Amino acid sequence: MGKLVRWKRIFKGHPPKTVIVPMDHGVTSGPIEGIRDMERALRKVQGGADAVVIHKGVLKGLEGVLEGNCGVIVHLSASHSFSPSANSKVLVGEVQEALRLGADGVSVHINLGDDLDRDMLRDLGLVAKEADRWGVPLLAMVYPRGKGVKDPYDPNLVAHGARLGAELGADVVKVPYTGSPETFRKVVEGCFVPVVIAGGPKVSSERELLEMVKGAMEAGAAGLSIGRNVFQHQDPPKILKALRAIVHEGAGIQEALEILGG
Repeated sequence: MGKLVRWKRIFKGHPPKTVIVPMDHGVTSGPIEGIRDMERALRKVQGGADAVVIHKGVLKGLEGVLEGNCGVIVHLSASHSFSPSANSKVLVGEVQEALRLGADGVSVHINLGDDLDRDMLRDLGLVAKEADRWGVPLLAMVYPRGKGVKDPYDPNLVAHGARLGAELGADVVKVPYTGSPETFRKVVEGCFVPVVIAGGPKVSSERELLEMVKGAMEAGAAGLSIGRNVFQHQDPPKILKALRAIVHEGAGIQEALEILGG
């Protein structure tokens, strides 16, 4: 019962879809553009985002900024960009701790192909066990990343990552978009829990972003989890409105572009 209540704070509509804005980048990359002033950044995305992904310190320090209509997912994984093992994520929080702070869900990050991916797999299993125990939805961010990964967008690798996340207990998985509805459909079809797409690096144009999201939705995705392409946009509320139109209303590219002013 508790998990369903929390799930509905993250997934909205019929059928349930979600627009998630991850804003956990401060641990990985520091106070980058768009989230330098975290309070201001949070205020800009609320109202458009169904949920945000943040670290526990943000929830503790800026609790009063968060509004009740925006779900909160506390990220339990971390590493930083100047570490010699930046792709090796470690747990920095617990499910119960996230619950005490008021989280609606938790997330963990796994980089498949990293030298220490076995530790990340173990952590996913442990968090899944605790999340089930306490009725907390679990988002697994699963990416093919490592010395042996030649193409992180390879549909077979992405599909493997999505399936792995589901089989180890995630309620929803986040993976890279494979580049086309046809290839991404194979990812969705091979995963028995909802799949959302990552935004990746900053795109070159709004159309490119919208086409990626539209393609993913056509392939059966349950939504998106896009950070930099939202909070670094010149008008985060407006780009969120366009993305929501595609995800929740089935809008086409032209309709979404019109929301952005053409």
